[in-house]
Amino acid sequence: MTKGPVRLEVSVGYAVPRAGIPSAVSFRKWVAAALEGRIREADLAIRIVGAREGRALNRHYRGKDYATNVLSFPADMAEGVKLPKGVKMPLLGDLVLCAPVVAREAKEQRKPLADHYAHLTVHGALHLLGWDHEDTREAECMEQLERGILAGLDIADPYRDE
Repeated sequence: MTKGPVRLEVSVGYAVPRAGIPSAVSFRKWVAAALEGRIREADLAIRIVGAREGRALNRHYRGKDYATNVLSFPADMAEGVKLPKGVKMPLLGDLVLCAPVVAREAKEQRKPLADHYAHLTVHGALHLLGWDHEDTREAECMEQLERGILAGLDIADPYRDE
């Protein structure tokens, strides 16, 4: 039995040198784990960016003038909107991961870099599905879900030291 959605299209774009950054295959595996049992079909894009682009996106979309680790942009397709050529529904959205921030956090938290990328990819994918952490209850539910998904990938609890 395959893991994840029945049909999953994950496009990964690297706007920074790829050295040390996980492969597209890894990102797809992590997204599939996050979506497993939650959605049957999905198209999404992941873009790995540098600090400058990460900061600009965070400032423009969230009003926060710093680069953050992951940004999630859920697709908001109005009914009747014609999709661009080659795009199939359901279009889930986009994730943007800021490579220097992810690397810095992994080092500060003494976590393997790939594990931190996996956590942030799972976290971002759950945001695309509508999960949030705006209050304590939502945060606890989302963190528990992340722990379970990551455990299934043999990745340690990312919240263990918090």
